[in-house]
Amino acid sequence: MTDFAALFPDEVVTKAFTRLVDVPGLTGKLALITIDNGHDHTKPSTFGPGGLSSLNAALDEAFAAEPAAIAVTGKPFVFAVGADLSGVGQVSQREHAHAIAQTGHDVFRRLTESKIPTFAFVNGAALGGGLELALSCHYRTVASNAGAIAFPECYLGLFPGWGGTQLLPNLIGPDAAVTVIIENALSQNKMLNPKKGLQLGIFDELLEGADFLEESLRWLVRVVNGDKTVERPEIDRGKGWDDAVARAKGIVEARTKGASPAVTKTVELIELARNNDIDAGYAAETEALTDALMSDELRAGLYSFDLAQKRAKRPAGAPDKGLARPVNKVGVVGAGLMAGQLALLFVRRLQVPVVITDIDQERIDKGVAYIHGEIDKLAGKGRLSPDATNRLKALVTGELDKKAFADADFVIEAVFEEMTVKQKVFAELEEHVSPEAILATNTSSLSITEMASKLKNPERVVGFHFFNPVAVLPLLEIVRGEKTDDASLATAFAVGKKLKKSSVLVSDAPAFVVNRLLTRFMGEIIAAVDEGTPFEVADNALEELGLPMSPMVLLQLVGPAVAQHVNGTMNAAFPDRFGISENLQRFVDEGKTAVWTFDESGKTVVDPEVAELWKSGDKPSTSEEVRDRALNALAEEIRIMLDEGVVAEAQDIDLCMLLGAGWPFWLGGITPFLDRSGVSEKVNGKRFLAPGVASLPA
Repeated sequence: MTDFAALFPDEVVTKAFTRLVDVPGLTGKLALITIDNGHDHTKPSTFGPGGLSSLNAALDEAFAAEPAAIAVTGKPFVFAVGADLSGVGQVSQREHAHAIAQTGHDVFRRLTESKIPTFAFVNGAALGGGLELALSCHYRTVASNAGAIAFPECYLGLFPGWGGTQLLPNLIGPDAAVTVIIENALSQNKMLNPKKGLQLGIFDELLEGADFLEESLRWLVRVVNGDKTVERPEIDRGKGWDDAVARAKGIVEARTKGASPAVTKTVELIELARNNDIDAGYAAETEALTDALMSDELRAGLYSFDLAQKRAKRPAGAPDKGLARPVNKVGVVGAGLMAGQLALLFVRRLQVPVVITDIDQERIDKGVAYIHGEIDKLAGKGRLSPDATNRLKALVTGELDKKAFADADFVIEAVFEEMTVKQKVFAELEEHVSPEAILATNTSSLSITEMASKLKNPERVVGFHFFNPVAVLPLLEIVRGEKTDDASLATAFAVGKKLKKSSVLVSDAPAFVVNRLLTRFMGEIIAAVDEGTPFEVADNALEELGLPMSPMVLLQLVGPAVAQHVNGTMNAAFPDRFGISENLQRFVDEGKTAVWTFDESGKTVVDPEVAELWKSGDKPSTSEEVRDRALNALAEEIRIMLDEGVVAEAQDIDLCMLLGAGWPFWLGGITPFLDRSGVSEKVNGKRFLAPGVASLPA
């Protein structure tokens, strides 16, 4: 075993403890190995070099005892959640990366190649390398209350590298393995529940969590004694495997556009598993994992993961949470779709009374009915009990008179995006709410300071900008106006945390972070089309980034009228960088919502009506020119935003793009991509991040 203590000085070592126990009905001892990092379930067990060394020693002890069986289980609520990646950023030599990749295989395969029956008792979360450890055993039980079962590696720009790409297809078949390893990971890191894991064949037995260990031991005895035969499916290594690989390639192309080398490599490794040659498969995984560990792309993915796991939980610049005031009632001004989504989120997460208002009773009734209907849908999916359903519905009410907000601690408006309208709403609210009640706005681009400027208590006004769909996208931009005080801001952050959102502190600058960057980005694409670039060329110019959708599809999703409104705000603030497209205005005026449509054969084409109304110039650009133009603009705008202090650091820009715009984790947000592609230095004369941050060490 290689000593990596110097490279992984901060490793929280997961210890493995072997106990020899007598189990009724079992002839001989059971070697029960428990893996535990010494912390509670909030800090799950992982495998760094020290953890692998400890597990190897525990296996030595287990095999030396010549037991009747060997079983591995975890600490309460956690089996293991994969590799400890904390030290990867310090790895600068290929031989070290190779040793890390090889060591996981060497230790785990001891369980696979054991002549003694080996069992994994998956009592809790099993992710990545933790799931690979379970797959390395001959048999697996899973607790009914185990959470977070998945291979999240492709989400991060990696792949299961300690046996997963080889073992899983040969256990459950290639098509199901493609779903678990690739499709789920690239679908916002979708997890499996224990029941689904059993149905897929990952686990052999599902047992109740209350007495999981005892029941697992009874099941083990039946298997060892031959009273229980575990059936495994026959694997189709012909056309079925061909079809699965073809499907995998289609998913990878659709989701990444080939922009993530490690995800592309995953398909190759699953194809290789067809031969069921563990030596060849593990050797290929080791080499591929070594290559990945020595790539900037993986460092960018790990940087993204670190932002989402750490920085998002400790927002830069947030006031002392002890200043936050309690929120026991929430008001929502508006009863439209966005207001309904907000009210639903507040009542589900805070479980306090939520009252909505609007300009007439019909709209209010419709809004309340929508929220109640969404609660019923959750109940229909089994996510709410009948009691919880009735309780939540009872907490949601609607009132015409804003006096209903008199005892509210937090009121958020979701009305028309017009400054005078929002100022009028806040003025009306101030007549009824207490001086300490938070007045929050979900504005996407307007000034918080101006919105609060005519109030008696402007210090309690905060921006509280969600992203659509509210229930899905985790980002919350919390905006501090010039007079917003620390107590109001702390309350906003406390509410954001209870809503299970990742909050980023943003200064009161036009369009804040995500909308400002997307508007600049879209503006360059639209301008290229205005100049004569075909829609097809402009819309596909940034495929190499592997973004979740193309610019014109994004325009359709956001809504052209909304996009043009935000662009108007930006043009008023920065006319030299944000132009107004007359073509896009005509597009909006004509009520068009999409550039693309389908012809009779089902092929995607430009809507003929759009082509007719769009008056293009005679200076078309190539795809490369459009891409350079858009990336240069992003690099320029980010540097200006950082100089203006819109956010604390470039990391906050990346966090916003990852969580608010759905940009891929393996991309690293945006600044690592601009750095490694050379755009940052070309435009600004310097990188956004130091070498070694989201990239290989210098």
